[in-house]
Amino acid sequence: MFKKFLLCLSAVCALSANAAEPTVDLKDPYKMVREVSDNTFARITKDQPLIAKDKEHLRVIVEEELMPYIDYKYAALRVLGNHVSKVRAIEDKAEKAKAIKELQRFIDVFQKYLIATYAGVFTQYTNQSVEFGPAQPFKGQDVVLVKTKIVESGKPDIKIDFKVREDRDGDWRAYDMIAEGISLLDAKQSEFQGILRQQGIEHVSDLLEQKSQLPVQFRGEGGNE
Repeated sequence: MFKKFLLCLSAVCALSANAAEPTVDLKDPYKMVREVSDNTFARITKDQPLIAKDKEHLRVIVEEELMPYIDYKYAALRVLGNHVSKVRAIEDKAEKAKAIKELQRFIDVFQKYLIATYAGVFTQYTNQSVEFGPAQPFKGQDVVLVKTKIVESGKPDIKIDFKVREDRDGDWRAYDMIAEGISLLDAKQSEFQGILRQQGIEHVSDLLEQKSQLPVQFRGEGGNE
């Protein structure tokens, strides 16, 4: 089940797209998901010769085709949970400045970790197809759930829900994925809560940085993310 969950991560990559790609409609969450999916998988297919030579090229694809359309800053703060509220409550200026600096480092490292994680998942891409649920009215909402499923011949469909939020500029970006009932953000928050309490945010950032620097490979089988 864990392997299937990580395979689903390949579709979260389909939630994001090339920052220079003019066809991505950020004003419609459903169109954004579909257009980014098309762009991302097309890029992976086109760059297969480069990927075959060096899997690290997948980091480039993820960074260019995916990250501009994932609200990783918001996602990182959601993962930290109550820790963010504690930082906001700090009154001492020097202490607060230090805490904010630590938060910024976590956000930066979290982005690198996502790039490495998604790049690893993309090593499993073998031309699976993605089907999209019907678009729903979203006017007046700031968060919508975009439903998709990964379809592969001879295997059960993998159902996935993407949480997409509207920012202050009216643009929509993905911030969470729910695969087989498991929220990626909730899973990361549970993983880090104890470490945050016992060893602090700097230690969590160090752990994520170490993981983000590992060679690109799929890590689902051993549970090593």
